[in-house]
Amino acid sequence: MRLISRVRSLAAGAAAIGICAFGAASPATAELDFTGKTVDFVIPFAESGGSAKWANFYAPLLSEALPGKPTVAVKYMPGAGSTKGANWFQKQKYEDGLLIFGSSGSTQFPYMLDDPRVRYEYNDWNVVLASGVGGVVYLPPEIAKKFDGDADDLGDINFIWGSQGATRLDLVPLLAWEMLGMKVEPVFGIKGRGDGRLMFERGEANIDYQTSPAYLKAVVPLVEGGKAVPMMSWGVLDANGDIVRDPTFPDMPTFKEVCEATAACQTSGDAWDAWKAFYIAGFPAQKMVFLPQGAPQEAMDTYQKAFEAILARPDFKELAAAELGIYPQLTGKQAVATLKLGTQVPAKAKSFVKNWLTERYGVKLQ
Repeated sequence: MRLISRVRSLAAGAAAIGICAFGAASPATAELDFTGKTVDFVIPFAESGGSAKWANFYAPLLSEALPGKPTVAVKYMPGAGSTKGANWFQKQKYEDGLLIFGSSGSTQFPYMLDDPRVRYEYNDWNVVLASGVGGVVYLPPEIAKKFDGDADDLGDINFIWGSQGATRLDLVPLLAWEMLGMKVEPVFGIKGRGDGRLMFERGEANIDYQTSPAYLKAVVPLVEGGKAVPMMSWGVLDANGDIVRDPTFPDMPTFKEVCEATAACQTSGDAWDAWKAFYIAGFPAQKMVFLPQGAPQEAMDTYQKAFEAILARPDFKELAAAELGIYPQLTGKQAVATLKLGTQVPAKAKSFVKNWLTERYGVKLQ
């Protein structure tokens, strides 16, 4: 199957190596010196979501690893589900290495779906880190009592959910819930997944999902306080390209397991193939760090060596597991391969999702 062959090589490498994977070492070249300077790490989301947690995890580590130990300041540029910030970054030209950009699946999906609001081109950017990420769906305790591993008893509930937009990463849960026969009405327009969590906490939404960094930091306390109950994770890919339990949440069923147990859902056919294709693009290849177009080799080498040093820290695995979860963190050639995985889907899956977006949400993409 083409979809499996596309991911098998990358999945096998990640599964074999564990949380960290490295590209081939770069040849010795001159490095930049950032002594006394500040690197702006721009995130096209609000400061309360998973991308913010991810960026703030890496910022102090990157500060220590870059030559001259510069300050790495995370800056937020939310709007249009990340399209505003990505369009801004497209206009930036490399100057001095003091600007990096963090994208997410919500940046990648509009690009893949030919969203007319997209003015950015991933092929112009220079990737220096790629992070795999998971995700968890959770419910209020009173609704969670009706969930016993399948969604058969959830079909009569009217769910409300805060969403960044149907063409963003949020299409993965939207399509999954529809496949499960659940009636989830999205409230579009939030600036980040953190805003969706706040809606859930205020009782304005009765279902939510967060990527692993945000779930670990902001939702686990809700679970421990009895205010939320996890329903399922999206899972991870094994070496064969199959979806298996997320090692960060090994006791949690995957969407695939819940789908198999639910009468309305099937793990084969066009809907499943489309969901899996966009899941692969959105989660194993979800978050990436870029230098602007025009970055010279010395800048690429400087950042690649810095991220390699971070991933080689003896305490990195423990730090990352607590803050990000247990997922591959890739640089060098593997980051480049992950970029391709995260910005391309089969034509059939793309066509299915475009038609579904039009029929379900009235979204027409040219």
